[in-house]
Parts: sequence; structure tokens; C-alpha cells
Amino acid sequence: MKRLHVHVAVHDISQSVRFYSALFAAQPSVMKEDYAKWMLDDPRVNFAISTRGKKTGLDHLGIQAENEVELEQIGSQLAQADVSTVEQKGASCCYTKSDKYWTMDPQGIAWESFHTLGTVPVYGEDGRAKVERRDAKAACCVPA
Repeated sequence: MKRLHVHVAVHDISQSVRFYSALFAAQPSVMKEDYAKWMLDDPRVNFAISTRGKKTGLDHLGIQAENEVELEQIGSQLAQADVSTVEQKGASCCYTKSDKYWTMDPQGIAWESFHTLGTVPVYGEDGRAKVERRDAKAACCVPA
């Protein structure tokens, strides 16, 4: 079963962790000095915050696949939408290694479809791939 992913860029990680922990009635499943993530089942969402975005607010949305088959299904669905996509295999971002498809919706919001393969000790190591953007701001982990 897939899970909605939301990533919000924040100014103050501690203040935001307090707020979202109260809102979700749960502590983050991952906590770093610049990043926190909640893997919630009610609602079923992978909700992440970081201080890495170029501006605060909604950074990007996504769909987290539980396996490679689900991810490839999402990739096929994106191909039918007649949008530009960027495929990343083994990408390191947000303290995880994942296979991904990136795209932009018609409003210019970045969408990340991904299957997590494991964790990595750093926020991200990969260069940014190219995908058509409607604006110049580069969000966290989103291809430029």
C-alpha cells in the first residue's frame, strides 16, 4: 500500500518538531539536527520537515511505494500523464537511499515517487538531476 509523502521546509527544527509531534500525537521516527520524519498510519503519510529548503513552506509532495513493483507502476502512470520525469536509481537524500521518479505538476509543484532502499548517514550526496521547472527556487532534494 502506497503512502503520501509531504516535505515542509522550516526555519526552526525544534519548534516545528514540538508542533508536529503535538499535532500527530507522536514523536518523529527519524530525528536529525536539520531533519525530522514521521511515518504515520493515521493518516497514512510520510511527513518530513527540514531546514534544507530554499524557502519555508511546502517543499514537495510525493508517493512512497512499498516495493519496486509499486514504484514502476507509478512511473508508468506518470508516463501516461505526458509529463517530463527524471528517474534516479540509488539516490541519497534525506538520510535514505531510494529509487525515484521526479516530476512537476502543472502548477510547478515537485512530486517525488520513491521506494526506500535503506538509510545513509548524511542528508544527501547526489547532484541534482534536471527536470523542467516553472520557477527558479530549488527545493530540498528536488531535481533542479
